[in-house]
Amino acid sequence: MYNRHAILFPLTLALMLAVITFWINQTVQEQGPSIDGSNRHDPDYKLHNFVTTQTDMGGKLRYVLAAAEMTHFPDDDTTVLQRPRFTQFAVDKPYTQIQGLRGYVSSDGETVEFVDNVKVVRQATADKGEMQLTTEKLTIEPNKDLATTQSPVVITQAPKTRVTAVGMVFDKKNQTMTLQNKVRVHYERPTPKIKPSAKPATAASSTIDKRMSTKTKSKTNTQRTNIQSKPLGINRKP
Repeated sequence: MYNRHAILFPLTLALMLAVITFWINQTVQEQGPSIDGSNRHDPDYKLHNFVTTQTDMGGKLRYVLAAAEMTHFPDDDTTVLQRPRFTQFAVDKPYTQIQGLRGYVSSDGETVEFVDNVKVVRQATADKGEMQLTTEKLTIEPNKDLATTQSPVVITQAPKTRVTAVGMVFDKKNQTMTLQNKVRVHYERPTPKIKPSAKPATAASSTIDKRMSTKTKSKTNTQRTNIQSKPLGINRKP
């Protein structure tokens, strides 16, 4: 019996020490930062004057994403942009450019979020003036041609259209814009252009009218003189 207890006691003690060691190790790893810094929100690289492009299946340019600085964070695989500019192109359609002070790219690259002083400019066309949109936050999905925001927006379009609203969905593929709340529109009808009158033709016509009027009066006066002279001639006869 003594020999049995002498064997079990060191085994039990070793097992308890192993459990305590494992628990301490797990507690330290959960609470403290790892030595390699993988669980800290630290950047692993930065790029200055960053530019990336994407083309369609035919090799035509779809969009260009540029920024003054790009910073990547490995812990959540996100990217932060400083002064980002996004330009989207389409065949036989006006291009659209979006810019802001800061931007965030998701880990899968499917969404880009613009923050602070966001401005959207759509190029003018033959029948539509240039359109500008300003807001404080805008999320775009390049592969879906969508731009959305829940923030207030101000939209202006040449020559004199101004729209304000809260919340917007812009579908570039279908060229539609949905304004969600508190929509107000101010529109001024453009002044119609007056065609210049043909002054030389009017002057010539006026001159012809005057000449015809003068000739008519002359003929009338001559007829009146002839008619009056006959009685005078008759009265002079004996």
